[in-house]
Amino acid sequence: MSSLGRDLRIDEVIAGEARLSGEGAVRLYREAPLHDLGRWASDMCQRIHGSRMRTYVIDRNINYTNVCSAACTFCAFKRDLDEPDAYTLSADELYRKVSELAAIGGTQILMQGGMHPELSIDFYEDMLRRLKAKFPAIHIHGFSPPEFVEFVAVFEIDGYPTPGVKRSHELPIDVWRGKLEAIMRRLQAAGLDSIPGGGGEIFAEHVRRRIGIGKASAAQWLEVMAMAHRLGMFTSATMMFGHIEGLRDRIDHMLRVRAWQDRAIEQDWPGRYVSFIAWPFQRENTPLGRLPEWDRESGQVFPGDELAELIAAGKVSALDKGACDAAAPRAGKVARMAGATEYLRMQAISRLLLDNIHSIGSSWVTMGPKVGQLALFFGANDMGSVMMEENVVSAAGTTYCLTEELLCKLIRDSGFVPAQRDNRYNLLRVHDVDGPDMQVSDWSTQRARKLHIEQRHAAAEGETSNAVTLTIQSDTAR
Repeated sequence: MSSLGRDLRIDEVIAGEARLSGEGAVRLYREAPLHDLGRWASDMCQRIHGSRMRTYVIDRNINYTNVCSAACTFCAFKRDLDEPDAYTLSADELYRKVSELAAIGGTQILMQGGMHPELSIDFYEDMLRRLKAKFPAIHIHGFSPPEFVEFVAVFEIDGYPTPGVKRSHELPIDVWRGKLEAIMRRLQAAGLDSIPGGGGEIFAEHVRRRIGIGKASAAQWLEVMAMAHRLGMFTSATMMFGHIEGLRDRIDHMLRVRAWQDRAIEQDWPGRYVSFIAWPFQRENTPLGRLPEWDRESGQVFPGDELAELIAAGKVSALDKGACDAAAPRAGKVARMAGATEYLRMQAISRLLLDNIHSIGSSWVTMGPKVGQLALFFGANDMGSVMMEENVVSAAGTTYCLTEELLCKLIRDSGFVPAQRDNRYNLLRVHDVDGPDMQVSDWSTQRARKLHIEQRHAAAEGETSNAVTLTIQSDTAR
């Protein structure tokens, strides 16, 4: 054991007998060799999940609308109401998508949209009820916290005010919570089973106000998830890093998730965070991606780190934009992208830090299959989704695609038994000797194919818009 490991009591952290602190996580990032981080995170993963199986889920990411009132600088997916390729799926289109999922043994849909300013709660209740009536066995994992925050702003609910688009924050907090609960209970009763962790990004206020314009605040995001946990729903949490944030902003983000999970456990709420997934920002086709890239060889402190350190030291308030801008004038004006090594480092730290979160997911969709496979040795126990379409990450330029056979092969080639799971990580099929990968005799037939991406612009001559294939891809908002 290295002196760093001894200082941070890593053996006890791995065994669940001690808790890694925020300062300890910072030290791990800055001082620990990558090999040690991977070994420690893998040891902790094996304590929680064993050393035999690693899992995946068959689901479909359905973006029911791309209309959104927010103006997130990292997003290439959203459209305004009046844009020609804006869409909201019809009931028939939803049924077709879920039918195709059921046909290949899928168990859940991940249903998210933009923050549509004109859809009513009746629209959502009708959509959920019809889907549950037609597909009762399909788990509906839907509507991220920013969507719920906007539901509070725009839904007409008896007994509650309707402040209007992007104005839910104007409600007194007790009224806000009351309306949120009323909405969530109605959607639960209509068929909503759980809530995905989309829209988490980075919680730090000084980062969020630059990248998530018009979107839920960190406090609102966490309150939505707390309400879901009180009402018995299990949720996921996410983090998108590798842009303008500092290292301490990433650690702060994970610590906030851990603290709220502690609260759910202490209060014995029937729901919990069941998983955490982090991935690097994908810059193509996004306003945030047009920022100049930070010169890592400059010898200077990254401006995001500079500001985060000042805030952590209490020298600047994160809520005071003017003070933040004066203290670190270049913060938010340059981007520090994250590659494979940094991704693996952050994932390993997330496993060690989030000791009360059951599952850590690999993000092969952004990093590619081989790095995603390597993530199984850096604390991940789950390879994520086998899906039929993906729209949000693909809009930003990332289009890695895998078949179920290939995904199982990646797990098996890593020395584990692949196992299909459901949303709660219950095992559905354990592929000891009869997995999909074991049935393939010619792997050249399993090369990546084009996945379905929802498109509403005119198709080029000779092409068919919205053609669906059974090619699969993972998702960003698990």
